[in-house]
Amino acid sequence: MKILAFAASSSSKSINKILVTYATTLLEKTSTQILDLNDYELPMFSEDKEIEINQPDAAKRFLDKIADSDAIIVSFAEHNGSYSAVYKNLFDWCSRIQNKVYQNKPMILLSTSIGQGGGNNVLTNAVNSIPYFDGIVKGSFSLPSFHDNFNLELNKISNEELDNQLKNVMLKLNQ
Repeated sequence: MKILAFAASSSSKSINKILVTYATTLLEKTSTQILDLNDYELPMFSEDKEIEINQPDAAKRFLDKIADSDAIIVSFAEHNGSYSAVYKNLFDWCSRIQNKVYQNKPMILLSTSIGQGGGNNVLTNAVNSIPYFDGIVKGSFSLPSFHDNFNLELNKISNEELDNQLKNVMLKLNQ
C-alpha cells in the first residue's frame, strides 16, 4: 500500500508533521511518502489570479501525488479554529483543477495542538467536508496538549491510552 502523508502546515517545527510521521510508523507493509506543503507554495487563490496563471504546476503535482497513492493521512494544524492558510490555499487551487481532490482515497485525519482541544475544531471541519471532495474518511484522531502527551526523544505518544486510540484508528485504513 502506498501511503501519502502530510501535515496541513508550513511550519518547519510543525507538531502536526511530527504526529503524522509517527502515525505512519504504526502501519505495516506500506510505502510512505511524507510531503512538505512548502514544496507546493502558490500565490493566494483568486479568480483573477486563476485567469492570469491558469492551473499552476504545484497544484497539478500535488494532485498527481494523490492519484499515485492508495491512501492518505493528513494531520491538520488549527489556525484560529480553522485550516491553515497554506493548506486552504493549496486545496482551493487543486479544487479548481479537479473538484474531487481526494480521488476516492481512504483517509485518516489527525490533528494536534499545544492546547487541550487538540485541534478538534479543524478536525471536525475536515471530517465533515472531505467526503464532498471524494475522500473516504476511515477514521480520525486528535492529540490534545501535544507537549504533555508526546515524547520527542522517543518520537512517540507517551500517553498509553491516547497511543492505543491512534493505533486503533490507523488499523481502520486497511478495513
